[in-house]
Amino acid sequence: QVQLVESGGGWVQAGGSLRLSCAASGSTSKFNTMGWYRQAPGEQRELVATISDRGSTNYADSVKGRFTISRDNAKNTVYLQMNSLKPEDTAVYYCKAVVTAWFYPHPNYDYWGQGTQVTVSS
Repeated sequence: QVQLVESGGGWVQAGGSLRLSCAASGSTSKFNTMGWYRQAPGEQRELVATISDRGSTNYADSVKGRFTISRDNAKNTVYLQMNSLKPEDTAVYYCKAVVTAWFYPHPNYDYWGQGTQVTVSS
């Protein structure tokens, strides 16, 4: 059973920094793309950043230059370093991992963490 365990959320003043971590476990297949999404109250869940197993990254325009995603493949862990935080970054942040099954036709499966709250005060 694949599990994603997030940590690192909390409260911070505007301009501050937080680092989120997400440890994945339980898969007999490799973790492909991993990433972070967020959902503010009354809003849809949106992409924040993703990183492939080879290190290619993708960021939402709203976080470019402020957030950095990285991963440790040996630990199956993805990180999100968040700097220069703004009140509009306040949301529940979710980790997502895509697993490519070893068996033909190698389907992809999405797994989500339970979410961690990030609150940025002005």
